[in-house]
Amino acid sequence: MAVSAKTSGPDFSKGISEEALKDGESLLGHIGDEPVLLVRQEGQFYAVGAQCSHYGGPLNEGLIVGDTVHCPWHHACFDLKTGEVLKAPALNPIAAWHVEVRDKKIFVIDKKAPVVKPRENTASQKFVIIGGGAAGSAAAVMLRRHGFQGTIQLISEDKSLPYDRPNLSKDFLAGNAPEDWLPLYSEEFYKENKIHVELEVRVERIDPHRQTILLSNSKTLKYDRCLLATGGTPIIPPIPGIEKDHVYMLRSLVDCRRIIARTSWASKVVLIGAGFIGLEVAASLRMRNMEVHVVAPEEMPLLKAVGVHVGSFLKKLHEKHGVHFHLGHTVKEIRDRSIVLDEGQTIPCDFVIVGTGIKPNVALAEKAGCKTDHGIVVNEYLETSVPGIFAAGDIARWPDPRSQRPIRVEHWEVAERQGQIAALNMLGDRVRFQEVPFFWTQHYDVTLNYVGFSDRFDRMDVIGDMEKDDFAVAYYEDQRIASFLTVGRDKENLLVEEGLVHLDDNKVHEIIRKFEHRFEAR
Repeated sequence: MAVSAKTSGPDFSKGISEEALKDGESLLGHIGDEPVLLVRQEGQFYAVGAQCSHYGGPLNEGLIVGDTVHCPWHHACFDLKTGEVLKAPALNPIAAWHVEVRDKKIFVIDKKAPVVKPRENTASQKFVIIGGGAAGSAAAVMLRRHGFQGTIQLISEDKSLPYDRPNLSKDFLAGNAPEDWLPLYSEEFYKENKIHVELEVRVERIDPHRQTILLSNSKTLKYDRCLLATGGTPIIPPIPGIEKDHVYMLRSLVDCRRIIARTSWASKVVLIGAGFIGLEVAASLRMRNMEVHVVAPEEMPLLKAVGVHVGSFLKKLHEKHGVHFHLGHTVKEIRDRSIVLDEGQTIPCDFVIVGTGIKPNVALAEKAGCKTDHGIVVNEYLETSVPGIFAAGDIARWPDPRSQRPIRVEHWEVAERQGQIAALNMLGDRVRFQEVPFFWTQHYDVTLNYVGFSDRFDRMDVIGDMEKDDFAVAYYEDQRIASFLTVGRDKENLLVEEGLVHLDDNKVHEIIRKFEHRFEAR
């Protein structure tokens, strides 16, 4: 959930000494009741809101790079000159103020008015976005924020306006966030920005030759550019009893509401799958004091994703909070009030949640002639093999400049950033998608941040103290640091991301060496 910051530090409206802020430094203060971050960078002064517009992360603890500031929590990025949001998961700008220097004192004065410059020759254009998840919603907002004047149609099979999907397995499921906090934007926002949202509507066919889209409600839409953001569908394992009414998947808000309703009287649950979503659900349901059992065929949770060290750390963390693991096993049968494991053990339960991954929804793209390969193949501009059709999010398989191979990633932030970049390229900007994948996962009071990508690491270096929830793990592929996971070390995670963005292996190694030295000096 978002948090509110209390004001601290100097009142910038009254001025501070110019000597109080050296070049490259920032200072937390306030204007009235608003926390403000004052930055001095290359002789220029900038003043922006001190809280990230995503979850309220403290930007004063983040990273200043050039004329941008990066949030330490989830790596959103903002322009220091304008407050404009440059990178998800934040979708809204932060406030920006004018700064004056008078008599060797720095004064933060009136707020800057947001400016959106209309794009010329776009008023007659029609853009259609298929999918109302992370990528689709981020693209629609980005189009308007960058001056697109034409028609935007957002087509979604969901029953609800775009919402914060990560919280379905985190705070909302745990009972720590109200449902009215979930929508990314209100209905009024879409109306004011002339984003036409069609809910509970399916796209039946795309005709790239006529540039038309046929909807399940019999409407036909014309398009100049189309974005495919159709996400994925939960994989349903072939288990006898999987079709029973007390077996749930968790992909949508409707799914989450059904699970929460079940918890009002149920006391025991079995989770099939020990991936990130499965473990987040386990933590959330333990917060509701449920008896939780996790079944998975692997010998350790997330062994292939994060390795034995982090897998063991998470297993111990969940066991400490009362989760029962049945690893190295599969479910043989789901019965009305129990499940049966492959070796015959029966586990009583009131319901079952299946979290065994998703498969990308590529059928629509294939029918339209788009090239697919375990996802929809796109180039560095997120355009498919069919001109005028772009793809973003869980379905997109793009050329990763770091691993030098095509990859597909199922992360919320990656989907949002791809939606934003796809929007710019739909406008003709030709911006390469070169972002470093990032995700965070929350378990009780512990958050893990992971930056980079590695599905074939051959070495892991653990730095810090795992017993004190203060550590990092560097994952290597052929001597190259491919990804980096941290607990309690948000700033180091940001620094490594910056090195990976610029393909600067030396910088990444230097950051990690400094990190190691600090722990060795203790």
